[in-house]
Amino acid sequence: MSDEELNKLAAEMQNIKPSEAARKRGMDAAMAAFDTEFAAQKDTALDPAEQKISNDFQGIAAEPRPTGQSTYTKHVQTSGSSLMSKFKNIMAFNQKTAMFMGGATAALMVGLVVFSNTPYQLPDQTSSEGYSSVSAEVQSEVADAKSKDDITIKSTKRQESAPAMQRPTPVPVKPGAPQSVDGLMADIGKNDAEAPAMNRSREQKFRTEQSQSAARAFGNVPAEQESGETRNDDRVLAKPAQSVERSIPAVTKTETRRILDKDGSYKTITETIVVQDATTELVTIPPVYKNRDRFEDFKPNPVTSAKDTPVSTFSIDVDTASYSFLRSSINRGQIPQPSAIRVEEMINYFPYDYEAPKSADEPFKANVTVTPSPWNADTKLMHIGIKGYVPPASERQSSNIVFLIDTSGSMNQANKLPLLINSFKLLLGTLDDDDTVSIVTYAGSAGTVLEPTPASDKNKINEALNRLSAGGSTAGAAGLELAYQKAAESFDADGVNRVILATDGDFNVGFSSNEEMKRFIEKKRESGIFLSVLGFGNGNYNDELMQTLAQNGNGVAAYIDSLSEANKVLADESGGALFTIAKDVKIQVEFNPATIAEYRLIGYETRALKREDFNNDKVDAGEINSGHTVTAIYEMTPVGSKAVTIDDLRYVSADARTTDTGSDEFAFVKIRHKLPNSDTSTLQTFPIGEAQERSLKRAGDDMRFATAVAIVGQKLRGDTQLADFSYKDAIKLANGAKGEDEHGYRAEFVQLVRLLDSLQQ
Repeated sequence: MSDEELNKLAAEMQNIKPSEAARKRGMDAAMAAFDTEFAAQKDTALDPAEQKISNDFQGIAAEPRPTGQSTYTKHVQTSGSSLMSKFKNIMAFNQKTAMFMGGATAALMVGLVVFSNTPYQLPDQTSSEGYSSVSAEVQSEVADAKSKDDITIKSTKRQESAPAMQRPTPVPVKPGAPQSVDGLMADIGKNDAEAPAMNRSREQKFRTEQSQSAARAFGNVPAEQESGETRNDDRVLAKPAQSVERSIPAVTKTETRRILDKDGSYKTITETIVVQDATTELVTIPPVYKNRDRFEDFKPNPVTSAKDTPVSTFSIDVDTASYSFLRSSINRGQIPQPSAIRVEEMINYFPYDYEAPKSADEPFKANVTVTPSPWNADTKLMHIGIKGYVPPASERQSSNIVFLIDTSGSMNQANKLPLLINSFKLLLGTLDDDDTVSIVTYAGSAGTVLEPTPASDKNKINEALNRLSAGGSTAGAAGLELAYQKAAESFDADGVNRVILATDGDFNVGFSSNEEMKRFIEKKRESGIFLSVLGFGNGNYNDELMQTLAQNGNGVAAYIDSLSEANKVLADESGGALFTIAKDVKIQVEFNPATIAEYRLIGYETRALKREDFNNDKVDAGEINSGHTVTAIYEMTPVGSKAVTIDDLRYVSADARTTDTGSDEFAFVKIRHKLPNSDTSTLQTFPIGEAQERSLKRAGDDMRFATAVAIVGQKLRGDTQLADFSYKDAIKLANGAKGEDEHGYRAEFVQLVRLLDSLQQ
């Protein structure tokens, strides 16, 4: 290399700014090459008689020398030392410094020219010598990445400037291979043809994993991607997961400083300094699934003329699923569809301190109160409150319980099967040692996970629950048949025999229709085995089916959206979930047209009965379990009130339709019920008049709070009667009626209405 070329090279070196990683790789490779070259030159340049090298600074004689004796020196010229001498002359450095600079020059050239363009590649997987073998897991991942569909990704400035996933990795070197720059270049060039395809495969795999990770964070990742197993997912994809660019603004800071102006004076300036440039990043939006929640459609009860239809008949409803589903939806930032709102289930979700009966012979006691309506000064509200008998521990019946658990593919979500398992563990803690537990599951087929086992063997029962996993279709019919069979095997004639079904409500294999399923459950109900239903999850929740199952199985339908709700339903109120104290409970109210012009039953639309069904003991109705409270509210419009909405008929005389009894009663309430082991009903009656009237304040916290809940439920359905009454008014009414609120349910309701009010603004 000529002096002119060396001068040019030295000038270019001053402008080179390599990365630290490239500098280190180049330095290691270059110094190894120089060491090899100097060693070879040394072996060939020295005389055999001379054992050591002499240089410009020190001479070493072949023999030991005394002090003051001159020494013999010899300079051995090699191509390396010649190159260093030229650097020394050009840069006026000593030879050691020149040697260092020469090595650095070579290192920088290798780092910039070679390694910056080295493609990302894997070690040679076919070689067994000198290469670390690639694990089968990595090979599988690469194969999976190649087989997946291509993902279109927009390029960004950040990606163009060497993203982390494309940074080069050192090329493996076989033991014994010459560690020279030429050798490294040969190894690199050998795999250049394979590198682009491998880079695309790696990048595609990285993006796919990133998309799946984001989807898992939202609970939307399909099971086959998460566990590698095939599953039957009945969810319908509305919008797939997608990757989009999100702009990240520049990070700046403001600095104020004083500078010297041209005229010699100082002035203060403020500058905005960019700390980090604006850029973009790739964000994965999780998939969106169609909402396939199914509820029975119904129309709210209309205002009815007491002259035309003086009698109202309905079955009681102690279910609470509607309120729990509402809470779950609002906490997700959603307002449920109107058909999901059953006002009576919202009201009956909360415990009320009604007067209770004294013995099981009188399983419940009715409490009736009339108050002014808070949303209409010209109407009245009639509250019918019922509290079930709570037997002492000494009278507690033994239990024969079968857990019927849906383990189909649609249950493979955190708020379904995992929550279900923990919920049943809570119930297990409330059972006595002599109670019996069985576990039946159904998916593609039904099976017995746990044969009838004493509740005292909790370890065995918990182990069976922990083994459950989701996958397959939903063979609900086979599961029900097997669960009833297990209940019959351990039937307790003096105890409680109940199947507890836990599902998202999806039965897509088995019964041909809901009517066929109803007939099957009714037949089993007559044998003394009752059915309760616990619902889980959202997006594919079949509430309509669950209501059908529970109503015809003489059981309760509850929706479990959290472990605290499971604790409320299965632990705190375990008697309410298991022990029936009265069945086929019906309420009939006859209004007095002389005092009441119109009435409207708030809720119970799906529990309406015909007038003649009240006295027919063969017609099924709702059950009351131990400690349950039931509330029904009528809005009544007095005769002569400005709130009357139905005009008298022109051609039909009012006298022709009304019998004047001379009574000032508002209504006559009748309640029928059967004891759990009886087929004959018992009748209770209560005349309602001015003696039951109270001001809203004197009515007590229970009446006021139930009224606040009824207001919210009606507004959610869009009832016109509540158009001028706001959620804030309901919050104020509920806040003043929370009472003791031992478990915080009423305080939670107030907070829920605040969220609801925000969502609807």
